[in-house]
Amino acid sequence: MTSTGAGLSVPDWPNTYDYFMFAFPLSKMVGGIFYEHGHRIIASIVGMLTIGLTVWLYRREPRQWVRRLGFTALGAVVLQGTLGGITVLYFLPTAISVSHAGLAQIFFCLIVSLTLFTSPRWRNTQELHHHEPVRRDATMLILASALPALVYIQILVGATMRHTGAGLAIPDFPLVFGGLVPSTWNFGITVHYAHRIGALLTAVLVFGTLGHLLAHHRERRDLLHPAWALVSLVVAQIGLGGWTIISQRAAIVNTAHVAVGATVLATALVLGLRVNRHRFPDAKRLRGKPRPDGLTETSALSAGLA
Repeated sequence: MTSTGAGLSVPDWPNTYDYFMFAFPLSKMVGGIFYEHGHRIIASIVGMLTIGLTVWLYRREPRQWVRRLGFTALGAVVLQGTLGGITVLYFLPTAISVSHAGLAQIFFCLIVSLTLFTSPRWRNTQELHHHEPVRRDATMLILASALPALVYIQILVGATMRHTGAGLAIPDFPLVFGGLVPSTWNFGITVHYAHRIGALLTAVLVFGTLGHLLAHHRERRDLLHPAWALVSLVVAQIGLGGWTIISQRAAIVNTAHVAVGATVLATALVLGLRVNRHRFPDAKRLRGKPRPDGLTETSALSAGLA
């Protein structure tokens, strides 16, 4: 929506030109209204699905911390809708617009996390045995934990760049005004340059993480798969960033850049959660759970019997 400049195509909220949201005529969804009203419709559907997910977790999920995460996701989507309304009513203030974008990514991460936590593989106790070498690898833990944090900061910088109109503050790529460092500075150039530096740092960390996995944990396919995916995604993302500038922020290219950025964040999060599997309450409980052979899960893992 921001890529098409349609953020204020519908000036009222929560109604759409005084129509109840779901009663707005399809024949009037033209131009920017199509994007803005469509965004509201999709957001409402996501909200209803989140309510259903939270109810399901409350009734069927035995782990209290997962149920709480579901309620957190529900609170996030409600707040997200409210921020979206405030963004319209106050004519796209930068702080609210960036917060709206940042919270959307947090909500996305919550849903991705819930998907992972409720998957059969996450509940597999045998995975804890294979996890022991990673659990003792401090470097791996730092790399996998820092990566999603860095990607999220990079997304916030990108959101600030978009919502302050700094997307073309540096008009050339891959150089910066024909060099490596801007010869002149203002707010827009600083934010834009910071976004480029963030992309470089992210790429370095992604390749470093993959290299460490290949050197020390080559047998962990559940970690290598997202790591390889991150390499592909980051390369594509940098290419899309350059294409966005060269195309003068063409809407479809800019939108793809934002979408791939969210995918990078989700993939980094999955890798980080899998690496930190041992820190979660259900893993700690399973590690001390008695086994039929009289050992605890922890002692069996130590003895190589799990």
